[in-house]
Amino acid sequence: MLHHTQREIRYNFEYDRRLRACFIGAGGHAYRNVYPTFRYAPVDLIAICDLDAARAKGFARTFGAERTYADHAEMLAAEKPDVVFIVTSYDQDGRVQATRLARDAVAAGAHVWMEKPTAASRQEVEELKALSERSGRRIMTGLKKTFFPAVEKLKDIIASPEFGTLSSLVVRYPQAIPPLADRADLVAMQSFLDHIYHPGAILHYLGGEIDRASYEWTPVTGASVATLRFRSGAVGALHLAAGQSGSAPLERIEAIGEGSHAIVENGCRLIHYRKARLPAYGRAASFIQPEESAALIYEPEFSLGQLYNNNMFTLGYVPEVLHFCEAVLEDKPLTKGTLDAAVEIMKLFDFYRTTEAGQTRTL
Repeated sequence: MLHHTQREIRYNFEYDRRLRACFIGAGGHAYRNVYPTFRYAPVDLIAICDLDAARAKGFARTFGAERTYADHAEMLAAEKPDVVFIVTSYDQDGRVQATRLARDAVAAGAHVWMEKPTAASRQEVEELKALSERSGRRIMTGLKKTFFPAVEKLKDIIASPEFGTLSSLVVRYPQAIPPLADRADLVAMQSFLDHIYHPGAILHYLGGEIDRASYEWTPVTGASVATLRFRSGAVGALHLAAGQSGSAPLERIEAIGEGSHAIVENGCRLIHYRKARLPAYGRAASFIQPEESAALIYEPEFSLGQLYNNNMFTLGYVPEVLHFCEAVLEDKPLTKGTLDAAVEIMKLFDFYRTTEAGQTRTL
């Protein structure tokens, strides 16, 4: 079954049914990347809440919300939304504000889409999962990397018979880790918690659950390299490449099967090296492969005013919001951005937070 399929996008005004939506948060990330997705989703934005009332009103004028609030409890009680979108920050102690806001939204009867991270502890994620199961309300975390078209296509390639069994998976992402002595402090770990959800989501989506891991760490930049063993039997590595140039593409993914492998560079360039024989050593005069085994390269063009060369699509923002909205409208389960996936990412977070370099731990 293919995970990545072409679809034609409908615009907001073309939907017959739309979800009554409230939004908690009026920050820069939400302004750039989440509110604009509603142009392509079955969402009727009825209210916005932010502690800065003037900011909420400015967002309402820009994005067409009918009312604004400075108190989310007041908004939830008055508006009775079908869904609530949450893009907020951290408390002073490093706890994730969205965790308690999601609980309040579910208590008010709404389904929840929340930006990552889901929470600051695995226990809190599991509590949200139990709440979701008791209430019948869906709670989705914005794991945008799993909605990148290039990553979805990579998932298809890995699942194809021609690729064989996934044998190894390597992800590079630029992120520092503080010294072990500082990792009990959630404030010191805030950047790491905020960003481990990106490579963690990719590893879980493509490789499944991680069984055990170990890592080495350098104090020069806080960079690390972890070796991983997945429950499937595949091996892998997570290179947290702190110190790399700010002018370079951030990340790289490489998945290797049996005689075939594929690479995603810069989030939008996918190269699939199909099964091919090595040319005769010392005798081959050309590097050109036969058509049936030549590499396939996928990358967007940036000349036409297409949706696919808009970052809201290339970076997965619209697809993840659509996945959430369609699950609610059609009463079907979420398959990505799930709390199960968030639990697995928090296992990885706990591993780095509590493990000394050089030790092997079961996750």
